[in-house]
This record gives sequence, structure tokens and C-alpha cells, in this order.
Amino acid sequence: MTTTTSTAARAGFPQALAYEWIKFRSVRSTVWMTLATAVAPVVGAVFVAATGSLQPDDTVLGGSLTLSVVAQVLAAVLGVLLVTGEYSSGTIRTTFAANPRRSTVLAAKAVLAAGLMYVLALVSCALAYGAGDALLADGKYAQGEPLPALFGIAASLAVAALLGLAIGTLVRHSAGAVTTVIGLLLLPSLFGPLFGDAERWVAGLSPTAALQKLTQTSDATAEAVGSLGPWPSLGLVAGYTAALLLLAAGALRRRDV
Repeated sequence: MTTTTSTAARAGFPQALAYEWIKFRSVRSTVWMTLATAVAPVVGAVFVAATGSLQPDDTVLGGSLTLSVVAQVLAAVLGVLLVTGEYSSGTIRTTFAANPRRSTVLAAKAVLAAGLMYVLALVSCALAYGAGDALLADGKYAQGEPLPALFGIAASLAVAALLGLAIGTLVRHSAGAVTTVIGLLLLPSLFGPLFGDAERWVAGLSPTAALQKLTQTSDATAEAVGSLGPWPSLGLVAGYTAALLLLAAGALRRRDV
């Protein structure tokens, strides 16, 4: 017993990260959610090109990444499931027994979620843009500026996954956490018009608004998504996501489970 406890106490970040990776690839729901997130942008690009539904004032980049908002929502839900799935199954006790340093466990989940989502989103969105560029009529639409925007788009999905992880850690119940994170993603844009002249600021707080600015879609007007530029907007979202993660880490340390 003493040896087991001593080994658990010495468990560090590399061991925690390896343990999280094993759990991730062993759970069907997280694997399928990840695949859906990666596939959505490419499917959207092909659909928009096949149906000719791109608006005349839109860009090839924006049209090709029409379903990137859906991918962002799925990324956030994945972040939620990485922690709430363990609470619902009871395996969270095993996780904390293997590594009593709860902040290390949360950090491992965060690195796994952000790293995996960034790489997959970058590849997926680049493929979506390539498909849209190949399928849409030449010269009919403005091209947009894919670089460095694609790196920011991938980062926005990684931040969404971290936001989901933070909310999931705080709420601990899948349904409540998923509802909360989807609300944070979508409600600022939906209810922004209710705030009159403050609409651009309210809507600009949304991770979805930052993503729309980065994709350079014609819908990303200052009135709808705020007047901050795409990179400052992404920085703002990353900032309050980091604050929520710190809050979640503190709550995790104070709880019994």
C-alpha cells in the first residue's frame, strides 16, 4: 500500500498525459466526436460548392469554412465530454487515485484537447479551403487571405475545446455543461440585437464571432460580431477561457471528487 501511494504521489505530467491519451482513444464517444469535428469543414466546403449557395459578396475562404462554426461547437462539446464522461462513469475516482495532483490531471486534459484539436482543425480547414478553391468558379468570388488566418481558425477550435473542458470541470454533468458551453458560443450573437448600440460588444465576446472574423465571411460585420479585429478577438476569447480554466482548477482542488 505504501509503495502504491508513493508511486501515485510521484506521478507527473508525462504519466498523466499518457493516461489521458489511453482513456481518450478507448472511449467511442470522444473518438467519434473528434472525427465529426474534423470532417464537418470539408463536408461544408463541398456542399457550398455543389449547391452554389455562396453569397456574391463572400470569400472563397469564408464559403469553404461555412461549417467551421459547427466544428467549433463540436470541439467545445468534446472538451466537455473529456471530463464529464469520467464523472458520469465514476472513473474520475480512479484517475485521481492514479494521480492525486488534480491540477496536473486537468493540465494533461487541456494539453491533449488543445493539441489534438489544433492539429486536426488545421488539417481539416486547410483541406476544406483547398476543396472550395478547386470547386468554386474561378474569379467569381474574392479569394480571402488564408494565411495566417488558417492558423487562427485552428486555434479558435482548440480554444473552444478548452472552454468546454473548463465548463465541464465546473459543472460536472454532461447535459448541463453542454447546454452552458453552447450558450456561451451562440447566445451572444443571437441576443446581441437586444442590447441596441452595445450589440457589437456583446456579440464580440462570443468565440463564434472570433471565428467568423478569421474566416473572413461576409456575415462578420462590425454590427454583428463586434468591432475588434480577428486576432484581438481571438485573444480576448483565449483570455477568459484561461481564466475559466484557472477557476476550474481551483474548484477541482477543493472538491472531495
